[in-house]
Amino acid sequence: MAKIENGRQSADTGSIRTISSSHVDDESSLGSDSEINGFTSDRQTDKYGFIGGAQQYSEESAQDVPPEVLRQREVKWLDMLSHWDKWMIKRFNKVRLRCQKGIPPALRGRAWLYLSGGKVKKEQNQGKFQELDSQPGDPKWVDVIEKDLHRQFPFHEMFVSRGGHGQQDLFRVLKAYTLYRPEEGYCQAQAPIAAVLLMHMPAEDAFWGLVQICEKYLPGYYSPGLEAIQLDGEILFALLRRVSPLAFRHLEKHKIDPILYMTEWFMCAFSRTLPWASVLRVWDMFLCDGVKIIFRVGLVLLKCMLGTREKLKACQGQYETMELLRAIEPRYMQEGFLVREILEVPVTARDVERVHHSQLKRWKKNRGELNFKPPPRMHGARLIMLAEPPRHQDLQQNPTIVLEASQPASQLKKGKEEKKSKKKKSVKKPQPVKEIPNPYPLPNDPPPSDPPAPPSDSTSSTQELKPQTETDSLHQQTEPPTDLPPAKESALQRSTQSLSSTEQDTYL
Repeated sequence: MAKIENGRQSADTGSIRTISSSHVDDESSLGSDSEINGFTSDRQTDKYGFIGGAQQYSEESAQDVPPEVLRQREVKWLDMLSHWDKWMIKRFNKVRLRCQKGIPPALRGRAWLYLSGGKVKKEQNQGKFQELDSQPGDPKWVDVIEKDLHRQFPFHEMFVSRGGHGQQDLFRVLKAYTLYRPEEGYCQAQAPIAAVLLMHMPAEDAFWGLVQICEKYLPGYYSPGLEAIQLDGEILFALLRRVSPLAFRHLEKHKIDPILYMTEWFMCAFSRTLPWASVLRVWDMFLCDGVKIIFRVGLVLLKCMLGTREKLKACQGQYETMELLRAIEPRYMQEGFLVREILEVPVTARDVERVHHSQLKRWKKNRGELNFKPPPRMHGARLIMLAEPPRHQDLQQNPTIVLEASQPASQLKKGKEEKKSKKKKSVKKPQPVKEIPNPYPLPNDPPPSDPPAPPSDSTSSTQELKPQTETDSLHQQTEPPTDLPPAKESALQRSTQSLSSTEQDTYL
């Protein structure tokens, strides 16, 4: 498995600085990079944009959701995004369940930005990305980034062309991060993270999504020395002892250090390991519930590959074991199977923090203090929001296309008044929407029911968050709670105003 570190030598690539400095318009209609390179004549692009490679779509690795189910989920997600603060504070368990079922592709980029807190970060730092983008950057990091661009998803139509739109935006995002956090600089594992975000959102949004992942979800992962990833390797190994004792004893017997097999898994959030349908489902849950999802995926793969005596007969030594872990069987990475197994792993954020505390004490005893002390890790979207309560305007959905009114304002007012009077005369009760059952039910998925109404605004302004028990599993009849105790009451919790957008964002 390739070693990931700050900087790596490679063959020289064409400089992208001269291309990116021209600030090519993001909405250019020159065509995809695969068309520019001529790939469309002999290769078929799948629904994710891949023209080949191991992550290309296949019926065996993915679940196809019927269009009517997707439309129903899109309506629900649009409603949640329009009242985001209320859903996150009062009905986060429902948000979590919908992330576990899979975010609709048309809204995935917007949902990821809201879940990660990137939307709030962007609104509170207006113009910051443009300022960083206009700067030349540190030549040391710029050269390393340029050499890594062509390695990121080379079979995806967005990044297949050297110097194409995808690589230009990827360069801009990574260079901006080195200027935003010069003490960290650039790490190779950040490139696939940024590339996945760019597949779903514009460069500025992807930049703030990358900032949130590096600072809130995986703090310290990309810092010099990579101490945080080594510490999480020990945490994974300790959790494996409880989840799969057989796999734990085998790895311990052959002295296989976790850093040898889990580095790329964790630092790239499995974006270079799993089939793409599974990557998207893992990221949906990861950005909702935090790093415990990454630990669960790693535990599932280790248990499936090394958890039975029959499996262990094929790997009698360290070399054979490493080869087995480098070639995970496709059936264990299939979308439906993997998601079910992830949800059944009995590991919570509290478990991760408890083991982290014990492993940190052990680290200090054996190796001394950490050279780089990262900020505390945030376990999921809800805790990120509570830690930094957003303003109301931070969550408003800004339209990307604005149409000018063709009629004078006075005529529009008259027309609206006439419409209101007509509506008052003939008010009809809306018919209940028929709930379409989930074609791929999760473990103990509740029976279908009428879609819930958005959280009521009549709740008392002094209402405290109720403490939640540590179940965190869909086997329970109660809704899955958040894994950490609730924070103190903030200004966001006292809010009684729902956020609603008068204009719909058209960037899907």
